[in-house]
Formats: sequence, structure tokens, C-alpha cells
Amino acid sequence: MKSSTRTIVYCALFAALTCAVAPLSIPLPGGVPITLQMVTVMLAGLILGAKLGFISQLIYVLLGLVGLPVFAGLTGGLGKLAGPSGGFIIGFLFLAWLSGLLYFRLGRNKKGAAKYAAIVFSVLVGCAAMYVFGLGWFMVSTGRTLAEAFALCMLPFIPGDLLKIVLVTALVPQIEKAAGLSGSVSR
Repeated sequence: MKSSTRTIVYCALFAALTCAVAPLSIPLPGGVPITLQMVTVMLAGLILGAKLGFISQLIYVLLGLVGLPVFAGLTGGLGKLAGPSGGFIIGFLFLAWLSGLLYFRLGRNKKGAAKYAAIVFSVLVGCAAMYVFGLGWFMVSTGRTLAEAFALCMLPFIPGDLLKIVLVTALVPQIEKAAGLSGSVSR
């Protein structure tokens, strides 16, 4: 019972963290804002693992889908998911899932440089999946070309995303150590 309660608390915590950072956004032309949400999504996957990281972000998406103002700019509802940034929001599910899956298989029990390399690789693959969903939906919802989608929704985000990856890479071992999470949450 204690383990399942802990699991529920961790999933709720990461869903709440994603909600909490969503209002901190910078709107950009094209309708996809810069946010800190990727940090919490990456952390969810890396700390909770694939399944629970996915579930935590599914909770976040469902909260927004029912209309709670948890998406960037304090918005919510089906219209937001149908809009230009909807694919990125759905992509959060796969960012958390892939990051967690790869990290738990490749590096969670490693130390030093191998651990950091596993974190970076895991989140880069997860980010690639998120961008596939995000760019694909952006093109469908706006009628823009791949080149336009890339210029509006990927290129301006790369420097910030790299900084977020550096931050997450530094945080994960510290969080694991502080919380005593040596594989005890889930896989």
C-alpha cells in the first residue's frame, strides 16, 4: 500500500509541476510559446520511469483537455490541443515515456560520465519524438510547410532546449540521491 501511495503522489507531483510552470511562457510567432514545461516533463520520465512519467503527463494533458487553465498562457480545453501547439503538448507524453524508458535501461544504475551520457541521450531521443509530434501537428493545424514549421517551432527553441537538457542532467542525480530513488519508484 505504501508503495502505491508513493507512486500516486509522485505522479500527481510531476503533473502539478508541469501545470505550475506552464504560465511562465514567452509567446512566439506561429503560436508555440517558449515554456519551462520540458524541464518538468524530462524530469518526470527520468525520475519516475517510462510508465509513471507518461501517466504524470497524461494527467496534465487531461486536466487541460477538460478546460482547466494548465497549458501555456493559462489556457485549456480541446481548442488548445487542436491549435498550433497541441502536437507539442501531446509530444510531452512521448518525451516523458521515451526519456524514462531509455534512462532506466541505459543509465539509471550507472555512475559518473556514463550516467550523464545516458541522461543526455535519453532526453535527446525523447525531445526528437516530441518534435515529430509537435512539428507534424503544427503543419496540419496551420497548413505550413515543414521548412516553415522548422523555422517557427524548432530553430528558435534549440538553444533553450539545450540549456534545459544541461539543467536536467545536473538535477537528476541530485534528486535521485536526495530522494533515495535508486530504482524504487517504477520502471
